[in-house]
Amino acid sequence: MDQDKFGSKDQLKLSSATAQFYRLETLEKQGIGNISSLPFSIKILLEQTLRNLDYFQVNEEDIVALANWQPKQKSDKEIPFKPARVILQDLTGVPALVDLAALRTSMSQLGGNPAVINPKIPVDLIIDHSIQVDSFGKSNSLQLNMEKEFERNRERYEFLKWGQKNFQNMRIFPPGVGIVHQVNLESLANVVQMRDNVCFSDTVVGTDSHTPMVNGLGVLGWGVGGIEAESVMLGQPIYMQIPQVVGFKLTGKMGPGTTATDLVFRIVQILREVGVVEKFVEFYGDGLSGLSLADRATISNMAPEYGATMGFFPTDAETLAYLKETGRSSDIIERVERYCKEQGLFRTDGMSAPQFSEEIELDLSTIEPSLAGPKRPMDRIGLSSMKSTWAKTLTAPVGPQGYELKENELTAQAEITPSDSGTPFTLAHGSVVLAAITSCTNTSNPSVMIAAGLLAQKAVEKGLKAKPWVKTSLAPGSRVVTDYLEKSKLDGFLEQLGFFTVGYGCTSCIGNSGPLSEPITKAITDNDLVVASVLSGNRNFEGRVNPLTKANYLASPPLVVAYAIAGTVNTNLAEDPLGTDPAGNPVYLKDIWPDTDEIAKVISMITPDMYLQRYSNFETLSPLWNEIPTKGDEVYEWDESSTYIRNPPFFVNMSKELKPDSDIVDATVLVKVGDSVTTDHISPAGAIAQNTPAAAYLLDHKIALADFNSYGSRRGNDQVMVRGTFANIRLRNQLAPGTEGGITTYLPTGEQMSIFDASRKYKEAGTPLIVLAGKEYGTGSSRDWAAKGTYLLGVKAVIATSYERIHRSNLLGMGVLPLQFKDGNSPESLNLTGKESYSILGLSDGIKPGMALTLKADDQEIPVLLRLDTPVEIEYYRNGGILHTVLRNFIKEVG
Repeated sequence: MDQDKFGSKDQLKLSSATAQFYRLETLEKQGIGNISSLPFSIKILLEQTLRNLDYFQVNEEDIVALANWQPKQKSDKEIPFKPARVILQDLTGVPALVDLAALRTSMSQLGGNPAVINPKIPVDLIIDHSIQVDSFGKSNSLQLNMEKEFERNRERYEFLKWGQKNFQNMRIFPPGVGIVHQVNLESLANVVQMRDNVCFSDTVVGTDSHTPMVNGLGVLGWGVGGIEAESVMLGQPIYMQIPQVVGFKLTGKMGPGTTATDLVFRIVQILREVGVVEKFVEFYGDGLSGLSLADRATISNMAPEYGATMGFFPTDAETLAYLKETGRSSDIIERVERYCKEQGLFRTDGMSAPQFSEEIELDLSTIEPSLAGPKRPMDRIGLSSMKSTWAKTLTAPVGPQGYELKENELTAQAEITPSDSGTPFTLAHGSVVLAAITSCTNTSNPSVMIAAGLLAQKAVEKGLKAKPWVKTSLAPGSRVVTDYLEKSKLDGFLEQLGFFTVGYGCTSCIGNSGPLSEPITKAITDNDLVVASVLSGNRNFEGRVNPLTKANYLASPPLVVAYAIAGTVNTNLAEDPLGTDPAGNPVYLKDIWPDTDEIAKVISMITPDMYLQRYSNFETLSPLWNEIPTKGDEVYEWDESSTYIRNPPFFVNMSKELKPDSDIVDATVLVKVGDSVTTDHISPAGAIAQNTPAAAYLLDHKIALADFNSYGSRRGNDQVMVRGTFANIRLRNQLAPGTEGGITTYLPTGEQMSIFDASRKYKEAGTPLIVLAGKEYGTGSSRDWAAKGTYLLGVKAVIATSYERIHRSNLLGMGVLPLQFKDGNSPESLNLTGKESYSILGLSDGIKPGMALTLKADDQEIPVLLRLDTPVEIEYYRNGGILHTVLRNFIKEVG
């Protein structure tokens, strides 16, 4: 078979060897496309099709279609994407391994070889998302939290060790190494790979939506659901429509006092207004040269927040400098430079811009210090506007930016006397009770982390302290952060303000902020206070950070420290004092804000050896991990009594043959929600609350309340997770007006009950279920359990005004039908109450991508769009999901 039909294979001379690569400009010389004008991201997609041409999964027409990419036309052409590697974090890595273990069990039961269920491409799994901040404010908080996590999660870790032993091509990084995206950026991603003496651009998909962080390094990759990642691991391509690419031109330079965090909030705001869902965003322009690689990674990290598949920065001189700074070898750096320049993938100032589907421009000098919140990362607020905006937020209608307090509720407050006999203090609306430097967004960026340390130093020298009601924490993205904070002696100043290191992983941003003190908790709940968190993360959706913080604001690390000192968001830090010095003089933020030269001086202390030392011995980094025994055969021995790891029911009673397409008739609405419902609303990752179906299940299994752990940690147990679906404490189901949480109305009787209990009753009656939703349904994390739980509740279809990319993909990946209202319609505009009887008509006529169907609500007939966008998605749906498709294919091979 001629894999190089286009004659594009060429030699690349390197110092250590002569390698091969597939030269893209060969196509243009043959009259195929205008390669030189393509966006860099499309060139990388094109190269992987050219290199993987096999006339089975990848065909000639895929190459031709990409080479002839049309910027102004939305293509309906489907292409295969075969990423070079997969990266997992443990909260999605565990259920991914559970699914693969279940597939192995099914293969064994069918008489096949279970070993065929094995990753075909390299997989890295980083255990990073399980650090709950129980211990804080102490020098040994890190050790105490780690010990508690190993106690809570030992069964999960034993299962992961089984996977490491029995699945080839899989490498596991133990707890404490760092956040998955930062490990990827600082160590795993090499921009250009070389396998079998062939060089090619690095590409990756990951089971966390913030996988695009590595786009800042010039690596093409994005987040997918665990279900889709599993299929890629098993050798299946990702089939996708050729994307449109939005060009985002950056000009000018950032002004003093502004950070990459402030810049990304403005970018998120702009791109949400434009609308870039299912599109690539590619940054270009001479303004890129003024951004460090870490600044670029901060922007790329928040691609899910601005809605794009990814936010891509081309390789340039800054990329090469970063590779050197982080300890990559000279061979790798040479390979990156030589390959990218030969392939037309190297950016320089003044070069002609590629052609784009749409162009946006931003002058970096216009950026101002900002926060984002109180419920969505797209809602940017200038620092100087925080106080006036907060006053409006309290009284605005309930929604993304309002709490609808009445006039007599605005003065609510609570007096608290500390248990240590300290000075009494008052909590009120806007009091900051959590201040967390956390998450991959900012802790990958030395400039903002050092700025936080310098601000802390200046604050301490002025005699300032964090307010006593603020729970403070520091969760660096990697241990290198600790190294340079210790070397510069800034760690001690952060600790004096309460910012002790609590772990190396996602904490507050993922909902692992831990409990507030009992007096604080009682004051908030008894007085119904709208208190706040300020965190340097990327996610601030309702109910995610902490159940008690209704308002959650994203901010740069130095501003997190500043708000810990101020103790309230009801202030204008651009003008109001943070506090007073021992002499009673006011101290303002401008008095302690570090300047650029001070930050640069500390950054110069960071050396490549710091990165080399931290990543060269990651396997031995955790004695607690090394103590866990490795055991088990290639078919996992399921423990039916386990409350962590269970054989999922996805393949129970699965037939070998497909059932014919059929309409969905006489369905009932289980959940009806409005706009911006996130995957956190659908499948929370945080603590399991009392008096919920999941809590009842655990209590029935003799699990004490203190050992409930989180939904995220129990994602290997379908019985917990289906009970936690739509269980977010801030979910507002319009079928149960006036309530929050996982409540619905069981329509046959009018009785309000948990969504889980109602779903069981509907199942007993044989009633198919649907979900009605508004715009941007499924924003947020690439949480496969948001689709798995929906499926296990008995939901056959979701009808929404619009979807976020990953969640729509996850739904169809579980065999749940995603439909979209047409012509700008919504449940509200159509006056749908959710109490109607619903049928989805037209499926039995034969399903085609993007076809029109009819949603019948009682006697009203409503046109809807089938959001199965490609023939492969049709195949997945007909099979009942991606995993069912893969299993049937393996069964055919066995047969």
